[in-house]
Parts: sequence; structure tokens; C-alpha cells
Amino acid sequence: MKHRRRLFSVRNPYDAQSDDIFFNAAKENFIYQYKHCREYRKIADGLSVNEGTLRSIDDLPQLPCLPTLLFKRHHLRTAPALIKATSSGTSGNFSEIGFDIGGLLGALVMSCKIMHRRRLLSPIPCHYIVMGYKPHHSNRTAVTKTAFGATLFAPAIRRRYILQYKNGSYSTDFEGIIAALKKLDNSLFPVRFMGFPSYTFFLMKRMDEQGIHIKLRKGSKIMLGGGWKQFYAEQVDKDSFYQLAEKVFGVHDKDIVEFFGAVEHPILYCDCPNHHFHVPAYSRVVIRDIDTLHPVPEETVGLVNLITPMVSATPILSIMTDDLGVLHSGSKCGCGIRTPYLEIIGRVAPTELKTCAAGAAELLKTSQEADK
Repeated sequence: MKHRRRLFSVRNPYDAQSDDIFFNAAKENFIYQYKHCREYRKIADGLSVNEGTLRSIDDLPQLPCLPTLLFKRHHLRTAPALIKATSSGTSGNFSEIGFDIGGLLGALVMSCKIMHRRRLLSPIPCHYIVMGYKPHHSNRTAVTKTAFGATLFAPAIRRRYILQYKNGSYSTDFEGIIAALKKLDNSLFPVRFMGFPSYTFFLMKRMDEQGIHIKLRKGSKIMLGGGWKQFYAEQVDKDSFYQLAEKVFGVHDKDIVEFFGAVEHPILYCDCPNHHFHVPAYSRVVIRDIDTLHPVPEETVGLVNLITPMVSATPILSIMTDDLGVLHSGSKCGCGIRTPYLEIIGRVAPTELKTCAAGAAELLKTSQEADK
């Protein structure tokens, strides 16, 4: 995977001139998946996509675009995996994605470069309040691994978790977190939150209602990732969230950082100082019409198709999410990053993706019957 190594060696994680390197890496990944994953090959053949189809970066939308729903129903494999991670499975089903050593090294390099640019890497120790799951051997979700990984950006004095594992299941511990925060009121070290925005908001709202306001030390951060999940109906706008964070913790919006990603697309999307998700050099985003699935221009709402050649152990080169989004020109942001930025505006109901998932699943079924 020499082209993958070249891609993840790009110095600037938001290099706007990386199209040739990215295309070569994507084509390399496609050829590997086609040769080593029988199911992926059958899907590609069913769509009449082959090595000759890919001639330039403009041909990437023709890659077999596998919906995340397919991975929740079929555990596809291309090669042995070093580690495996699963999605949260809030709908009852979950994806299980295998990662190879090259993909993991790429993820490490990517994370360091993006975190350095966002100034999240620090030698100053801090207290971590993880608004997510406490690691447990029964929990292999990617969101848990990611949250723990974020606590390595600065030395951890201690980690406290909102979701504690007891008697075979997880339960929230808001009062325990509030008690811990009260003790940190006069700490010499900053505090870093990491985890679900929903639980972070619920914590701040509860503290505000109880009249508990704590001035966290300068350098404290609120890092958000994992989305609102089952609390989507309670989601608040960013401005309301930022105002409450400043009121309860004295943390300004410049110290609030949000991440976006998926286990089926393990690229780190980190918002810029203007809180926009610029597309890093290691991925590309295609917005597709919700009815025809054809690519649409910038500034047009559609389904979010994410592409990356990071992983070779699982065929996740091009995946279709259930997110609705818009791709904006990077020049409209004003932060200095030139790559386009992705705005997530909502989600479609799973039933809306059944046609897309069923199409790929039918190709799989046909291939399996043909092999009998």
C-alpha cells in the first residue's frame, strides 16, 4: 500500500493539492478490495465497476458506495484484522470493522497532525471528565476507544466517566461527576471534557438548575464527539450550547472542539476555530441526491458519501451514511483552511436507505447462491 503511505505522509492535513495522491491511494485500495474480498468483487461487478473505470479523481463517485446499513447486517472481511471496533448499535444492529496495521498507523499519524493543528496536544497535565463509556472488556465500540484516545492528547491526572459499568450494564453517574467537578474548582490544572454532546449538555443544564457554576482553570477544553444518538430530539443549537458552557464552566466557544466520524469511516473530522468540519486530505466527501444517488453540486443538500483508502482489512473505501449534509467551499469559512467543509444538517430515517442497502445486499445474495 505504497500510495496509502504517501497519502498519510502529506505534511499538511488539509492540503488542498492532494488530489493525485488521494486518487492513487483510492485506486490502490479498490484493486486490493476487488482481488481479496469476494463480496466486494461481486458488488463491483454488479455495478460494472473495475480498475479501468477509475481514471482520475473525478471518477471516485463511481466507486461501489456501500451503505452503513449493509455493514450492520453483513460483517464483510478482506484480510485478517489486527483489532476490531463496532458501532454503538443504538438501533439494535451494529457494524464490526476490522483494522489492519497500516490503517492503524495512518490513523495515528492523521490524529497527531490534526490535533497539533487544532492545538489540542499539550504537555500540561489535566483532569479528564469523559462524558461517555468507561472502558470494559465487553465494550468494543469505536466511540469508547476514540474517547479514551482523546485523553492521550495531554497527560491525564485522572479520568472520570459519566457512564459506569455495573451489574452487566451501563448507567449514568451525573452526581458523581458533579461532586468531582466541585473538588476541581480550585485545581491548579485544567479540565478537559470528552464525549457525547448530549450528556455534556445534560450535565451543564443540571448544574445550572442547581445553581452550581464552576470557573475552570485557563486552558480547559470541552471536546465533543459521538453525536446526540438517541437524544436527537433534545439536541440544542451550537450557540445555546456555547452560552451554557460559558455560564457554567467559564469555557468560551474557542475552547470547545467538536469531532465527527463513523466506525465505517474512521477519519478524524475536527472542527476549525470557526466550528466547521473541513475535509482532511485523507478523505473525500460526495453529496448525493436522496432519490437518484447522483452527485450534486456544492451548496446542495443530500446524502453524505464518505471516501477514504485508510483501511485495507475491511471494504470501507466508499460508504454511504444516513446523514444529510451540505458541502461548502472552504473559501467561505475564513479560517484559512482551503479544503471544502461539511455541514451535517440531519439524518434520514433508516427506511429511506433500504433501497440502497437492499441493492447491495441483493448482489451479495445472488453471489452466494451462485457459489452453491
